[in-house]
Amino acid sequence: QVQLVESGGDLVQPGGSLRLSCAASESIFNIALMGWYRQAPGKQRELVATITRGGTTNYADSVKGRFTISRDNAKNTVYLQMNNLKPADTANYYCTMNHHYWGQGTQVTVSS
Repeated sequence: QVQLVESGGDLVQPGGSLRLSCAASESIFNIALMGWYRQAPGKQRELVATITRGGTTNYADSVKGRFTISRDNAKNTVYLQMNNLKPADTANYYCTMNHHYWGQGTQVTVSS
């Protein structure tokens, strides 16, 4: 059973930055797709960003130009660099491996 552990969530002011990490319990080198989703209270879980084994990235329109997803296969870790955060980014952020395994989430709150 693969485990994904997210970290890096915090309370941050609008315009601030955070970097989320997702550590996998096994190698992600051959994993086709890693990604980040988020879910705000009362809303459905939504895509934030994905990255393929080859490094191709995909972003939700709402985060393009502000968020960057990356993967470090040597560390079995996926990152989400979030800049210029907005209150609308407040949510629990989840990591996924091939949309099959999911982490428990890390809370991001953007508020002044």
